[in-house]
Amino acid sequence: MRLLLSACIVLMFVASTAVASEPIPDKLVVLTFDDASKSHFIVARPLLKKYKFGATFFVTERFDFTTNKRDYMTWDEIARLHKDGFEIGNHTLDHMGVTDKTVGNLAAQVRALNERCKAHGIPAPVSFAYPGNAITKNALPILKDLGIKFARRGGSPEFPYKEGRGFAFEPGLDHPLLVPSAGDARPGWTLEDFKRAVAQAMHGKIAVLQFHGVPDTAHNWVTTLKEQFEAYLKVLADNRFQVIALRDLLRYVDPEIAPSNPWGVIEDRRRQLGGAQQKQ
Repeated sequence: MRLLLSACIVLMFVASTAVASEPIPDKLVVLTFDDASKSHFIVARPLLKKYKFGATFFVTERFDFTTNKRDYMTWDEIARLHKDGFEIGNHTLDHMGVTDKTVGNLAAQVRALNERCKAHGIPAPVSFAYPGNAITKNALPILKDLGIKFARRGGSPEFPYKEGRGFAFEPGLDHPLLVPSAGDARPGWTLEDFKRAVAQAMHGKIAVLQFHGVPDTAHNWVTTLKEQFEAYLKVLADNRFQVIALRDLLRYVDPEIAPSNPWGVIEDRRRQLGGAQQKQ
């Protein structure tokens, strides 16, 4: 009876994974950019096109987006990114941190940004990034109902926010609406920090990287200099990484498959890190 039950479980798993037909290759990297920085269009866009890399740009109208076109893109520029083949993702209309106190406003915030996209010829996003990397489990059913397939978080709570470190996405263990950042680029990053993040992209793991402006002229604590960014892209190109947008994970990952305990792998990693620190 136990063997029969196990066989049924396997058959159910195989059937449910049929949506994502391609095996996850080693060296699979996702590039993401937050906050609609002007440099996404004038710096990141031509460099990404040069290397023929995909990317997701998570946009919001927060800060002084509507009036400050020195630091932020116009909607016409965002629409051009879409026409170029890049993904436009949802970062809420007002860059609202998603917490237990604010989650009741999440649906309205996502829908409002979707309407802005629609008005500029951009389809409703299927990818979401948590503003400020704040997360709550209560957001998951809301995002799913809104048609979000993948939602990217930061490297915390496993690693402290200030470190910009993280873990690669492990489909089946990580919830698709809690995709961790393998690295969250900071001004103090070196090439070794970047290499450490992307080196995790192996054995079925996917390195999802988080950037802000390149440079970020409005938020210097998360800026990445153009020269740094170019060096990172060269590492990816020279080492033949496959670089895609978050939505492109649909080729490899069925977003309907999710762990019963979304926080389980997070808690396991924190215990693992705690144990490693105690041994030092």
